[in-house]
Formats: sequence, C-alpha cells, structure tokens
Amino acid sequence: MKNHINIIGRYGLFLIGLFIASMGVAFSSKAGLGTSPVASVPYSVSLVSPLLSFGGWLNLFSVIQIIIQVVLLRKKCRPLEIVIQTILAFVYGYLTDFSCWLIRGITVNSYVEQFAYMLLSCVILAFGIWIQFKGGVAMLPGEAMNRAISIVTGKKYENIKIAFDVLYIVISAVICLVFLGKLEGVREGSILSAIAIGNIIKLYNYLFHKFRKRKTNIK
Repeated sequence: MKNHINIIGRYGLFLIGLFIASMGVAFSSKAGLGTSPVASVPYSVSLVSPLLSFGGWLNLFSVIQIIIQVVLLRKKCRPLEIVIQTILAFVYGYLTDFSCWLIRGITVNSYVEQFAYMLLSCVILAFGIWIQFKGGVAMLPGEAMNRAISIVTGKKYENIKIAFDVLYIVISAVICLVFLGKLEGVREGSILSAIAIGNIIKLYNYLFHKFRKRKTNIK
C-alpha cells in the first residue's frame, strides 16, 4: 500500500514538473526569441502551418520520437514505458497549449522585455525539468529517444543530447528561412536555452542539497 502511495506521489510530482516546464515553453514563445531546442521544431512548424496548434505539433513530434525508440530498441523496448511516455507526451502537449492560453494577455513591447521573458522561461523550464527528475518515474519522448540512441550506439547520452539539440536548431532555422523568410522559431533565445537550462538545473541541485544539509545540521 505504501509503495502504491509512493508511486502515485512521484507521478504527481512529475506532472507538476510537466506543467511548470510547459509554462517555461509558453514564456519562451511569448518572448519571440526562439524556444528551447527540443520544442523549436514543432514551434517553427506551428508558425508555418495552422493545421495544428503548438501543442498539437509537439504531440506529433513526440510520436515520431517514440516510433524511433521502438525501431531502435526492438525487443529491448518495454511496452509499458512506451504507453506511459505516450500518455505523458500528450499531456505535455495539451499543457503547453493551456500555458500559452494562460499568458495570452501578456504583451511584449521591446527587445529588453523579450530578453527578460526569455530568461524567465529558462528559469521556469529548468525548474520544471528538475522537478521531473525528482519525480523519477518517467522520461519524455525526446530524452528517452536520446537514451535509446545512446544504448544502441554506445555513445554517451550527454553527447547524443547535444548533437540532437544542435540538429533541432538547424532544422528549425531551415524551416523558418524557407517558409517565412526569416528566423522565428529559433533565434538567440534557443542558443541561450541550450546553454543556460542545464546550468540552472545544476544550480537547483546545489541549492537543494545545501538546504538539506543545513536542515540536517539543525536537527
């Protein structure tokens, strides 16, 4: 019984992290300086095609990442994990649309405001990802795909992630330049996100462990 309660609590924490991360993505789209690398492709496509919303294209992109995992892992693929990933991916997509709707009334009038919202999005997104890690129950398709490629190729996960982050930015840039004639989905904010988010997560970990250590010493 306690084990079931613990699992429910961890999934609850993970879902909270998903919502916070979706708010970070929403603020990055509001800033208009490019989103995080993993969201840059669906965001760029959403600017070109109104067929689906940002969250809808994010869902479709997640399905593609899940299919790649299944093809790569084959018999090593765990069906339950794929089902959970699929559910969480769609939840994340809808949460992203909801988060964009929540901040729809915010107006951005200058580059300084754009940059400020971009920084805020990095802080929020990093916090959401950090909470997801603390939940420790699942991975979103993008990260799980990187893990699958790492398993199959024997390359380090970190190197795979960096390579795909760069690839996403390049693809987004090409989409925007070809169809819009300018950079929209990927700009300086995308590069800032790629550099800053990992370091902000490290800061959260440092502060968390420092807080726990201080709390232990007080006791």
